[in-house]
Amino acid sequence: MAMKFRTIKRHFREGAKNVFRNGWMSIASIGAVTVTLVLVGTFVALMLNINQMAVSVEEDVEIKALIDLTAEEEDIKQLGEEIESISGIDSVRFSSKDDELKQLIEGMGEQGEAWALYEQDNPLNHAYVAKAVDPQQTESIANEIEKLDYVYKVIFGQEVVEQLFKFNNYARTVGIALIIGLVLTAVFLISNTIKLTIMARSSEIGIMRLVGATNGFIRGPFVVEGLLLGVLGSIVPIILIAIGYYFVIDNISGQTSFHFIQLLPFNPFIFQLSALILLIGGVIGMLGSAMSIRKFLKV
Repeated sequence: MAMKFRTIKRHFREGAKNVFRNGWMSIASIGAVTVTLVLVGTFVALMLNINQMAVSVEEDVEIKALIDLTAEEEDIKQLGEEIESISGIDSVRFSSKDDELKQLIEGMGEQGEAWALYEQDNPLNHAYVAKAVDPQQTESIANEIEKLDYVYKVIFGQEVVEQLFKFNNYARTVGIALIIGLVLTAVFLISNTIKLTIMARSSEIGIMRLVGATNGFIRGPFVVEGLLLGVLGSIVPIILIAIGYYFVIDNISGQTSFHFIQLLPFNPFIFQLSALILLIGGVIGMLGSAMSIRKFLKV
């Protein structure tokens, strides 16, 4: 155990020395990681907030089942029980025709005043408003409700809902692909940069192999060097993204009339994102170093 600790200590000491010893090469590596992580961090923040908005919109998707005007009170009650029994239903609430008229008047603003004339002789239908546990199942549940007795019409904004789900899935897929692409690019850049420093010390590596040093013993300082370069390259992106996100929260959040545009709160989101950026930076550096030294350790 003591031997392992001394070896790890030696790796970190030598790795730290290499960072300062290589000068401009280290700066180039840190720069590559910095640029990449600024982009990765920005994309992650954007993706997570788009996902938050998408979830907010999805949660607002409702299925409105208009009840046939011929339905009696007992029929209406039975219909409600049948809707509640459908698999995948999260909640069901009854909306009387008076409630429907009130919502219509309020939703149309000044033009809705004309509908106030119908308060004494309301022509609207009673309705049940349902929500699905999984918003993606909205259409299939709406189709099931439409088959029930005394359902006059089912409304759930089919085209809008379909387009919304398609956009959300597309945005998530593209975002993940971009992030993976950027990370792989960063690994490639830092690998090539560190490879130059290793080539300059190929004689030193050769001597270490001749005296019986193991691959792990030789590789250790270089992996630590990559880890330190990745961590150092994470500092500027964390600061820039934290400042930028605070600016966005302070100047944009709450300034829009769309209730679903709610950004993730600065705390704890920015600290979680910072930890993720730091982790990605460290992993990028270690992978880049491991890849660059691999061919020098082949027998």
